[in-house]
Amino acid sequence: MKRSMAILLALVLALSLAACGGGKSDSGSSGASGGSGDSGASGGGEKTYRVGFILDSSVNDGGWGTACYSELTAAVERNPKWSMESTDNLSHDSFYDAMVAYCNAGFDLIYAPGGEYTDAMLQVAEEYPDVCFALLNGGEDAPGQASNGNLTSLLPNGQQIGWIAGALAGLMTESGTIAFIGGMELTTTLAKYQGFCEAAQYVGEQEGKTIRALDAVYANTYDDSSKGIEFANAMIEQGADVFFGDASAVDSGARQAIDEHNAKTGSVSVYDIAQPADYLGQNECIIGSQITDNSSLIALSFEAVENGTFGGEVLFGNLQNGVLAPGALSDLVPAEKQEQYSAYVQQMIDGTFMQ
Repeated sequence: MKRSMAILLALVLALSLAACGGGKSDSGSSGASGGSGDSGASGGGEKTYRVGFILDSSVNDGGWGTACYSELTAAVERNPKWSMESTDNLSHDSFYDAMVAYCNAGFDLIYAPGGEYTDAMLQVAEEYPDVCFALLNGGEDAPGQASNGNLTSLLPNGQQIGWIAGALAGLMTESGTIAFIGGMELTTTLAKYQGFCEAAQYVGEQEGKTIRALDAVYANTYDDSSKGIEFANAMIEQGADVFFGDASAVDSGARQAIDEHNAKTGSVSVYDIAQPADYLGQNECIIGSQITDNSSLIALSFEAVENGTFGGEVLFGNLQNGVLAPGALSDLVPAEKQEQYSAYVQQMIDGTFMQ
């Protein structure tokens, strides 16, 4: 059944490419022929490549999906040899079929943004040894599980992501209670939560505060904003006044609830720290963002495909190599605290934070 569905998807994709000159090619270089053993050449004889992107949420969700799509688009735009196609709003059961469809259509690289795609990607990677597979936030052990050596994990440092948000939370909380909302209980999400808590508590201690981190809550989805509304309201009732999330559209729902709470009280006193892009201004409650420039990691995977060195490794992203960074801060963060925050971030870069 899976194989027949995959063949059907491949036929649909192929017809779309033929009809549209490349389908939904967001790089502006649609119609680039390519794929493993079938990569085409531009007018100057230069080989071209295609990457297929799959996503379980929407590329327009205003959170994780939008950020991942934008980062891949940015990487493609900086690399004119590459073009891209995307398939979003997939159910978990459709991951395999969507990847196989891209493989059958001759794509060089399949890209998926999250550990939840691991099982399906490993299965397809085994069946298509000449195709490359990049897994954002994949486990460090995932490349070793690919028998053909054709899978690479792109892994931002989850602890540092949590630190960037946690230091700001430690400076800004007035109630002494902070909250974290997750999508799935994945290894990377746990690292972000733990980093968030330890950084907030460390900074709070430096500022003479005792900070309590509520237990993390998980929506078991990334696309149900109503879960975010429900969680945020409950955690505000428990005294939380600074939130950090790792749940895409669920986070958008949480921010909606926070903004509504602040409107009712007549002041912005409950805050949110966004990720993985700079979302300052999207909601009134957002006081800062943690930025992950996954486009740099993606570009490294492009280079490895072109050089024939792809697979069997983990490409790490952190503050030190510029993949991670803090975003702009809201005027709600006083100037003195902005200076303190910058100093803490510099300690993270220097390797002296919490030492």
